[in-house]
Amino acid sequence: MQSQPTSYRPLPADDALRIELHNEVHARPPARIRLPALVVFVAVFNDGISREQECEHLRSLPGQESLTPADLQGHFLRLRLPGYTLKWERHTEFSRYSLVQPLPEEARLGTRDPELLSHLVLPADWLASIPGRTFVAIKLIMLHGDLSEPQQTLALARTWLGEHTVVASQMGNNGHSIVATDFMLRDSGFERMLVVAPPETTETRAGRISQRLLEIETYRLMALRGLPVAKQLGPLLAESERQLADITAQLENKGATDQALLDTLVSLAAGVERATAEHAYRFAATRAYDALVVQRIAELREQPIPGTQTIGEFMQRRLSPAMGTVAATAQRLASLSERISRASALLRTRVDIATEVQNQQLLEKLTRGQEMQLRLQATVEGLSIAAISYYVVSLLLYLGKAGKAAGLPINPEILAGAFIPLVLWGAWRTTRRIHEKLRSPD
Repeated sequence: MQSQPTSYRPLPADDALRIELHNEVHARPPARIRLPALVVFVAVFNDGISREQECEHLRSLPGQESLTPADLQGHFLRLRLPGYTLKWERHTEFSRYSLVQPLPEEARLGTRDPELLSHLVLPADWLASIPGRTFVAIKLIMLHGDLSEPQQTLALARTWLGEHTVVASQMGNNGHSIVATDFMLRDSGFERMLVVAPPETTETRAGRISQRLLEIETYRLMALRGLPVAKQLGPLLAESERQLADITAQLENKGATDQALLDTLVSLAAGVERATAEHAYRFAATRAYDALVVQRIAELREQPIPGTQTIGEFMQRRLSPAMGTVAATAQRLASLSERISRASALLRTRVDIATEVQNQQLLEKLTRGQEMQLRLQATVEGLSIAAISYYVVSLLLYLGKAGKAAGLPINPEILAGAFIPLVLWGAWRTTRRIHEKLRSPD
């Protein structure tokens, strides 16, 4: 068999999106993290922030002066700098920056609430000058430790976090690591998370653990953005539901004119539709982000440490009520819109029925008018026959008088009287023939 060249492609031409869609699965690979490590994560809203502005900020890092916006077109960029790496990711609503650097000795397990920001290898004020508005900032510490005694490790983690109430669990089906956090904002604006893993933990696994934990907190806060919107809509929905109840009662009791009800209903529908248009995306995004949180927590495969809430339990107790409020508000808004549509349909039905009744009454009046017109026409026709007959008989009378004057033996009055029945019949017959011709379809 003849060998084929390496560039041989026994396939039709590629679809225009094939390469892009195929490579999407590789678009944001997890980092490879060597323990012990300090991961500083910052997420900012990028509304109004262009890719060029973010590129300009990344160019301020040492040795990155040649970066161009074209390098950021893939929405993902990992920069390897001396002693640390920086990852940039751009999403629809926010951008993320992740710094991975070696953990300073002063922050090892056993220390109490260590100070970390002074050990950052980034240029001074680089984090503070990131374009955008911060909504997530996390310092994640990942280091080696002994997992044979989870309670002792948890006690050290609690000391490290500053003796706050912590949420912790063992991750993985075989408990390959321990994560602890207090979900508290420090004065620096950062949260803290601590991961303790055995020495044999691979860099790839450490990267996956870091990615899942950081995404949980990012998507949690993004999901919660729908909560203030739901609370803001509460009074509006309550007032709109009251107005709709009043409109429905007036429809039932006929307590207002159709025009007044229509004006009120149109105003109410416009307000509800405006709220739907303004906030439908936020509610849909909340559902999507909440689903991602649930998915990422499931990927942790948590095992509880006695006496301590897991991250999944914490989210179930603290996040689920908020998501329930958002979901209920979204459903309430959609239900209100449907009920307004039904009320509008009822009002249209009432208006249509009233219009039909008015049309029927108008037709009845027209019918009665036509009947009266026909009667009047018949009366006029009778008078017309009499008038025509009178003029014809008069002509015959004058004709008889002329004949008598000419010497004919004629009595004009007798002649005219004798022709009266014939003239009447002729006039009547002629009128009937005209009617029959007008009524004929031809």
